[in-house]
Amino acid sequence: MNASWIFSILVTLSLAPWAQARTMGVGSDIQEKSPLLANERPAEFKDIGITEKLGAQLDLSLPLINEKGETVTLGSFYNGHKPVSISLVYYSCPGLCNFHFNGVVDALKAMDWSAGDQFQVLAISFDARENSDLGTKKKASYMKVYSRPGTENGFHFLTASPETIQKLTEAVGFKYKWNEEAKEWAHASAAVVTTPDGKISRYLHGIQFDAKTFKLAFSEASEGKIGNFVDKMIWYCFKYDPQQSKYVLYAFRAVQFGAIAIVLLLAAILLPVWIKGRKFR
Repeated sequence: MNASWIFSILVTLSLAPWAQARTMGVGSDIQEKSPLLANERPAEFKDIGITEKLGAQLDLSLPLINEKGETVTLGSFYNGHKPVSISLVYYSCPGLCNFHFNGVVDALKAMDWSAGDQFQVLAISFDARENSDLGTKKKASYMKVYSRPGTENGFHFLTASPETIQKLTEAVGFKYKWNEEAKEWAHASAAVVTTPDGKISRYLHGIQFDAKTFKLAFSEASEGKIGNFVDKMIWYCFKYDPQQSKYVLYAFRAVQFGAIAIVLLLAAILLPVWIKGRKFR
C-alpha cells in the first residue's frame, strides 16, 4: 500500500459526508450518489496538483517583478554556478503557502550552507493580483526567521503578470484553480530545485523538510560542484526516493565507495612495505 493510495482513501473518507450533503435540498428527498472509488479523486481536486517535469528547461527570459518593484528576468537569478529553489505560492494564502515556505526556511536555516553563497531561493506568487508590496513584507518577515545577516541577496519574493505565471506554472507542472466558495486558491506545494542553468532537477513535496534533503538536492542539482569533498561523497552515496520524499542510502554506490576506500587503505599499508623491500634487494 503506497502513500498516494492511502492519501486517496483519507481524502475520500473526509469528503464523503460533504459530498452527500450537497445532494440534499430543503424540502427535497435525499438523492443517491455513487461513492468514490479508493483510487478516484473527488471532482473538487481535479486539475490540482503537481506533474513532475524533471530535466525540463525553464524559460529564463520570463519577466518578473522583484520585491523592490523592479522588472527582472528569471535568468537574473541563475549564474551558472549556484542551484536555485523555486516555491510557487501566493502571499495572501491563509494556510498552505505559509506552512510550505516556513518549512523551507526552517530546513535552510538548519543547513551549514547559506542562501546567496551556495544557492538562491525564489518565492514566486502565482496570483497575478498580488504586487511587490506584499513581496517586500514577506521578505522582511522571513529574513527575520532565517536570521543570517548578509543573506538578503539569496532570497527573492517575486510577482508576475498572468502571461508569465501561466508559462512558468505550465513549465514546472504546477496545477491550481480558484475556489470561488472559499475565495482562495486550491493548490499543492513543492519546492522545485533547479540546476545552475535553469533545468528542473528535483521536486521536494510537502510542508516539512529536513536540512539533509535540501542539501543533497542542491548538491545533486549542481552535480557536486558546491560544497566540500565530504558533501560530494555524501551526495554520491544517496539516492532520492520519491515515495519517502527524501534521500536514502544507495547500496550500490555505498559498496563502490567502500571498495575504493579499502583499495586506498591497502595501498597505504602495502606501498611502504613494497618500497622497503625494494631497498633491501
